[in-house]
Amino acid sequence: MKTRQLGKSGLEVSTLGFGCMGLSFGYGPATDKSEAIKLLHAAVERGVTFFDTAEAYGPFDNEELLGEALAPYRDQVVIATKFGFKEGRPDLGTDSRPERIREVTEAALKRLRTDRIDLLYQHRVDPNIPIEDVAGTVRDLIAEGKVKYFGLSEAGVDSIRKAHAVQPVAALQSEYSLWWREPEAEILPTLEELGIGFVPFSPLGKGFLTGAINENTSFDKTDFRNTVPRFSEENRKANQVLVEKLTLIAAAKSATPAQIALAWLLAQKPWIVPIPGTTKLHRLEENLGGANISLCDADLSTIQAALNEIEISGHRYSADAQKLLGRK
Repeated sequence: MKTRQLGKSGLEVSTLGFGCMGLSFGYGPATDKSEAIKLLHAAVERGVTFFDTAEAYGPFDNEELLGEALAPYRDQVVIATKFGFKEGRPDLGTDSRPERIREVTEAALKRLRTDRIDLLYQHRVDPNIPIEDVAGTVRDLIAEGKVKYFGLSEAGVDSIRKAHAVQPVAALQSEYSLWWREPEAEILPTLEELGIGFVPFSPLGKGFLTGAINENTSFDKTDFRNTVPRFSEENRKANQVLVEKLTLIAAAKSATPAQIALAWLLAQKPWIVPIPGTTKLHRLEENLGGANISLCDADLSTIQAALNEIEISGHRYSADAQKLLGRK
């Protein structure tokens, strides 16, 4: 596995990271702990050095899982986690008070069984707390050696600039994929200007771009995709044309749709590091294969032409979830 630097921060990670949320939260029942640990070990053995979690994933279960699984490899890996919700629960709203940031950091260090958090993100911008105060608190935690790098998630340009002026932002984590390209308008140019890395979550469209989901797919009752407009039966059927075109392009490269989707992201900028998640070893291996695919200008033009013919149906979040984005 090759590595990439997240912007100009000096933080070097594997070309593809591992988004760990789905092992504990969000996509149905949690994976059996022993199986999850085996999968995380398999990721490390295959060269993955970048693992993403958050207090909100569970809450707390995912951090505890990573703490146990990655303890034998602690000095070989980069662990990213997040603060920003009341009691670690998104449904209760944001909470980035400086004292809360410190409280979450201390608790996360214990759950992760470590003496430092490599990358600490604000999970969502808190409209009630100046972003400068948030950045200042993380700056102090970095000075104390408890945190190494500062990140933001789903922040807008104004927040990124204000935070970066107080404490350099190493990475922004936001959704970006072939079916959600909003960051291209303002976010990517700003990150390039400031030397900030970009970590796309849901790089496979929450599973849709793999080709494993269609209008007949039934999700577990605890799967949050049941609340996502883009995953309504009608919209899944309408959006299938994107997967069909992606499958044709993949066939020409002897690849899978998921691998092309990841290779496309990697081709956009050299400081982009997607974090696909999975609960299955064969999907992990498939995803990692995407890092070995090179898309030439002609390939990228073919993909762009296909995208130009498609209008994606459905919002990416429910109305309630959209309110939590804190984008400004």
